[in-house]
Amino acid sequence: MDKRLFYKIAAICIMSLLLLVPLALIKDQIRERSQRQNEVQASIANSAAGPQTLVGPVLAVHYREQVEIAVPKEEQSGRGETRLQVVERTLLLPPESLNMAGETVVETRNRGIYQARLFRLGLISSGRFVVKPLAETRTAGRILEARAELVLGISDPRGVNNDPEAIINGKPQRFASPGATGADGKESPVRRLSINLGPLDVQRENRFDFSFPLQLTGTARLAIAPTGEANHIELKSAWPHPNFAGRFLPTTRTVSKDGFTADWQISHLARNFEATLNPARGEFLSIDFVDPVNVYLQSERAVKYGVLFIALTFAGFFLTEILRRSPIHPMQYLLVGLALAIFFLLLIAFSEHLPFHLAYGLSAVACIGLIATYLSGALGGIRQGFAFGAGLTGLYGVLYGVLLSEDNALLMGSLLLFLALGATMLATRRLDWYRLGAQLNGQAEQ
Repeated sequence: MDKRLFYKIAAICIMSLLLLVPLALIKDQIRERSQRQNEVQASIANSAAGPQTLVGPVLAVHYREQVEIAVPKEEQSGRGETRLQVVERTLLLPPESLNMAGETVVETRNRGIYQARLFRLGLISSGRFVVKPLAETRTAGRILEARAELVLGISDPRGVNNDPEAIINGKPQRFASPGATGADGKESPVRRLSINLGPLDVQRENRFDFSFPLQLTGTARLAIAPTGEANHIELKSAWPHPNFAGRFLPTTRTVSKDGFTADWQISHLARNFEATLNPARGEFLSIDFVDPVNVYLQSERAVKYGVLFIALTFAGFFLTEILRRSPIHPMQYLLVGLALAIFFLLLIAFSEHLPFHLAYGLSAVACIGLIATYLSGALGGIRQGFAFGAGLTGLYGVLYGVLLSEDNALLMGSLLLFLALGATMLATRRLDWYRLGAQLNGQAEQ
């Protein structure tokens, strides 16, 4: 290869590498804005209520049991001595059936240009507890007395907007203030509301039919642990962008532009009761009220294709030089590369104030117009400049398709590279590169 041609290619490669610096700075700016968005969301959640996890209700049976224990050897006067001791225990029981029906309303809270999404849940819970005779089921000792407590776990009780009146066996009851420990006396990962149901008759079966309303506010995500033996949960909302997650997906669901409805049917065979009592174990169903367009995530994805944009544009410039015998100065390469980088900065700036598709279109039109106008003068004709502009328009269109279709991003990006390489090979298939080097030397000598 002729030295002049080699130096030209080397200069283009060096400028491409230099343009990685502004792209990296723009990517850092996007990350800083995204981090600020997360901080604002956390701040709003701290002032209102965070993501909510609803556990229960469950029935806590506290009882005193008289058991025989072995006397320590140093205290024995004979062999095999035992003594009676009273111990206190807690038995956690799931509801025989649990029905939940609720509707959520999602609202947006703004702090400057940043947003957070709050949901307000109106829920009706009902079901039945059945407690078998403790005297028959507990054989370790003799049950002296027992009392029952209905327990409801809420991860952030600040979000409880009402003082729910529970109807238990036809009688109204109210929840007590939340405690920090679980129904079994151990530290609980969720704060709990409770209702004292009074003493139990240990000789017979006890039944508790319950129902109560609950108005709950939270941020971004609602999770429910299906503690019942048979669970039927039905939720609906006007929010059209739900993300169903957790261990249990809806049995049936409908999602449209007018909102969603979802229905879960979960039996005790499909869930682990002990795991439902600890949200950290993930035994719950959840709905994330997601933002359909995360402008920071999409802008960051767009910047990842910045190098591809620059490489394809510089390849087009180089082909223009060798096919049209129209030399382009390295400074012109650099200026056009900077214009391409500015697109991504405009994109993030506009998208904070406009819908993403409008921000993308406005940024693309501005940069394509600038580059086409500049190249009209640099290449000596409006036709050549706007031909490049048309090529860039197609390139921006492909990028927008990639951003909208994350699942097909690799396929579309690979096809774009293949088409670019194929076009280059076809355009230069009859080109004599050795003669090109001589021509460049001749132009330089003239």
